[in-house]
Amino acid sequence: MNDSQTSPRDTASGVFPPIEPYRSGHLAVDDMHTLYWEECGNPQGVPVLFLHGGPGAGLSPRHRQFFDPSHYRVVLFDQRGAGKSTPLGECRKNTTPLLIDDIERLRELLAVEQWLVFGGSWGSTLALAYGQAHPQRCLGFVLRGIFLCTQAEIDWFFDGIQWFFPKEFERFVADIPLAERADLLRAYAKRLFSDDPVQNLNAARTWSRYEGSCLHLLQHPEVADQFGTDAVALGVGRLEAHYFLHQAFLADDQLIRNLDRIRHLPAAIIQGRYDVVCPVRSAWRLHQAWPEASFEIIEDAGHAAFEPGTASALVAATERFRRSGSL
Repeated sequence: MNDSQTSPRDTASGVFPPIEPYRSGHLAVDDMHTLYWEECGNPQGVPVLFLHGGPGAGLSPRHRQFFDPSHYRVVLFDQRGAGKSTPLGECRKNTTPLLIDDIERLRELLAVEQWLVFGGSWGSTLALAYGQAHPQRCLGFVLRGIFLCTQAEIDWFFDGIQWFFPKEFERFVADIPLAERADLLRAYAKRLFSDDPVQNLNAARTWSRYEGSCLHLLQHPEVADQFGTDAVALGVGRLEAHYFLHQAFLADDQLIRNLDRIRHLPAAIIQGRYDVVCPVRSAWRLHQAWPEASFEIIEDAGHAAFEPGTASALVAATERFRRSGSL
């Protein structure tokens, strides 16, 4: 397919126009979890797997717009406990190895041999973990807002963000007694996983709204409001705490130590300079360990995927792969 055959892009946002799935369904992966999945774009196109962030943030229709729909067969799904997957916010039987198994179940269901793997934030974590477990199934990687789930990054969430967003942090800790604030993760876990559903939901809303308030270089209050809705908050608050408590079920620095398994595959690393949620140091560490991957810092962006510079860079990466198979 040459450039003249590509789909038009929205000049204001830099992404492709909205599209609807041509197929969707639900996949029961065990006796507890059922995953929502969808496909859009070209049914005969190059397969690409979209991995959402969080964990627990779920899909948005906008996530379909990073890919030329005339060229790509885009597969998206809500991970365990997220979005339209059920049960929402469920942490039992929810681990990184199980998510990797789910991706393989979905790949087999859809008869995909190999796919480009695209993930941001927690999606970058899962993309690396999946690729290192199944490199033969991957065509390459587009990675944004890198999160390696090291203890230093988890500590930053509770100790570092407040230096940039003090008002938002004060709201985050307002309901936590002073005596418990030395270990905010444990304090929140006690509330998120208590037997009181009202306490669960209130803690999840506060956690999720905090994160949603810190995503952008320029503030977007409507995003914080969206993160505070029950459908998003239960997934984000409960699952992020669950995965933080277990260091994402990964060995120490596993994603860096196992890079040789995927080093031969093309990859793009795209990172906002002023990403406060997942600071640029993690992306730099990944690039230092993986110099073969392209590396781009977006100078006018924070963490969010749809900030103009980041969205344009992500689309440019998928377009490079469309044209040449490289990143």
